[in-house]
Amino acid sequence: MATVGSGEGGSCSKRWLGRRLQRGPVMEATIVGPARATAAAGSAREVAAAGAGEEDGWADEEDGCSEGRRLGIVGSFPPLRAPNRWACTMQQIASSGAHVRREEGKSKRYVAVGNEPFLESYHGSFIKTTFPALQNIQKALDDAGIGDRIKATVPLNADVYKSPRDNPVPSAGRFSSHIAGLMTDIVKFLAKNNAPFTVNIYPFLSLYLDEHFPLDFAFFDGNATPVNDGGILYTNVFDANFDTLVAALKAVGHGDMPIIVGEVGWPTDGDKNAKASYAQRFYGGLLNRLAAKAGTPARPNQHIEVYLFGLVDEDKKSVEPGNFERHWGILRYDGQPKFAMDLTGQGRNTMLVPAKGIEYLSKTWCVLNAKAKDLNKLGANIDFACSNADCTSLGLGSTCHGMDAMGNASYAFNAYFQAQSQKDEACGFQGLALPTETDPSTAACNFTIQIKSSAAPAISGVPVTTAVLMAAATQLLLL
Repeated sequence: MATVGSGEGGSCSKRWLGRRLQRGPVMEATIVGPARATAAAGSAREVAAAGAGEEDGWADEEDGCSEGRRLGIVGSFPPLRAPNRWACTMQQIASSGAHVRREEGKSKRYVAVGNEPFLESYHGSFIKTTFPALQNIQKALDDAGIGDRIKATVPLNADVYKSPRDNPVPSAGRFSSHIAGLMTDIVKFLAKNNAPFTVNIYPFLSLYLDEHFPLDFAFFDGNATPVNDGGILYTNVFDANFDTLVAALKAVGHGDMPIIVGEVGWPTDGDKNAKASYAQRFYGGLLNRLAAKAGTPARPNQHIEVYLFGLVDEDKKSVEPGNFERHWGILRYDGQPKFAMDLTGQGRNTMLVPAKGIEYLSKTWCVLNAKAKDLNKLGANIDFACSNADCTSLGLGSTCHGMDAMGNASYAFNAYFQAQSQKDEACGFQGLALPTETDPSTAACNFTIQIKSSAAPAISGVPVTTAVLMAAATQLLLL
């Protein structure tokens, strides 16, 4: 996630086209089930991944694909995303095709081929392979006899459409010139197969990447100064972004194509605008509009199929785009809700049901030893801790920013200590740290206690980590 705008798109893009520089592996295929709103890694509940042999539940057939290239449909939950060792690369699927293993009794609707493969940060790496991969996966679905009800689609973002600099309004939206031909071919293919166009929309990025972006325009309150598009007033970036895509589709002859929002969400830490109060405000407005079937100005009074991102925080996710990347979850790392959220869209002040039966490690923290005299190595030890644990909450504008040097060091040491499952040797730091049973948390900054790993005793036969995800995911069906 890195820039707002479209390069040649100018001021229009700075108003509503959020862009992504980095977003996890593009080499994946994701199955999306029938839920109208889910939250999970990759914004899906199930994954189509490449097979690794019968021991992983895959038919070991001779099909011309080498190991790790066969496409299957995984019915279990999790995984939420295909492990890299199973992942089908775009090149492999494009050149060798794919085979689908049918599983009866599983309700699925879409296969998402890749994730934002045309980001400018990829420098065209997937320009030649994405469309062939899409074609091959849809063919595999057709050959399996399920292509009439399961459709292949490619989740994209605003790198592929924009409005011109001299007319920066949604109705002037067009596919970006450098990829217009390819996008037209993809759209025609989707239309031929009655498949939807999938787009990821992140209003948060508009704020993150443009300090002059109007705050209220990122939300649905109607408090923003509107953008006037020929008498149609836009009061939020979500509608403006969505309708720019509608205009781009219309320009290539498919203005009525169904659009799915494959990812939308708001992080709660890691940036001055990434906080729980803003996330609650954003989701409240979004869910209310979805429940009311408000649609957008270009498509009024319509249901929009939306998938929330994400379910739980990810403390090992890449922070190259920004520290907020680890804090997209509507639930904390332990399955506890962060803020009130009414998935029915009725605006009730209700909390999501927390995951139950979660077991934590002992109430022990690792903090800076106040009696330590030689602090020359403190910086190096903090760097070590934060290189091997999540310290993103210490960043500028984050929940733990502003503590003194002792607080910062203690947070870093504890983060590493918990990540190492509270091993005694993980709270040494060359004599600078010591364990304590006194909670060092502040009103704003939570010093976490790690939950027991999935290697610990299971809850009713289900590993603890899996139980957190499953208990939370059951709540994420909207309407």
